[in-house]
Amino acid sequence: MEYAFSWSSFFFGALIVAVCTALVVWYQPIADAMGSGAASYDRLRFWGLIGIAVGFVIALNLHMLLLGWLLGMLFVR
Repeated sequence: MEYAFSWSSFFFGALIVAVCTALVVWYQPIADAMGSGAASYDRLRFWGLIGIAVGFVIALNLHMLLLGWLLGMLFVR
């Protein structure tokens, strides 16, 4: 499979990065309002950082290469 840049993937990935960055920056008020308070601070930041990494992968359209590689390993042609 060959790499091809996609503007729609870039904007969707950038949106994911922006939302997860806001989650990491304002984790305390979000955790207080939605989670179990101080017990979920680190967990919320952790999932925010994972979301940022996934957003970068989607923005660079690498998710298609990774999925193609993974599915190619599972379903050998």
